[in-house]
Amino acid sequence: MTQELTKEDVTALILSAKKQAGLTWEGIAAQIGMSPVWTHSAAMGMNAFPPEKAELMVRALGLPQEAAAVLSESPTKIWSQTVPTDPCIYRLYEIVGVYGPTIKALIHEKFGDGIMSAIDFDMSVTRVEHPKGDRVKIEMSGKYLGYNAW
Repeated sequence: MTQELTKEDVTALILSAKKQAGLTWEGIAAQIGMSPVWTHSAAMGMNAFPPEKAELMVRALGLPQEAAAVLSESPTKIWSQTVPTDPCIYRLYEIVGVYGPTIKALIHEKFGDGIMSAIDFDMSVTRVEHPKGDRVKIEMSGKYLGYNAW
């Protein structure tokens, strides 16, 4: 009897296949027709692949066929740390800590009482040349969701 693959198993297989093939997230995303941000997030188990995209991912990376079903499973989003310690992730956490209340206030002024969706959501990460040193540009676009008054 063989053991079923878990999301963690499939993530490890993806990372190994990516490294062995010398691929980038941009390249993998292009092969499956999705954005690099979404592709990485889904590969890490934070989003579910639509079945057709899961099949493309399996083919693109030469994964076992049973990985497609695992990639299509609904995710359980669990963070293992309250405050991240990786410097890059920590800085993003710091940005939300410093500017989160400002972003919330501006969303409320422009849209009303509500939130930005992280489900109906797009994000891109680009490199921008700058005389003081290249910049990381992160653009996020989420559907506005107003709170319902009861």
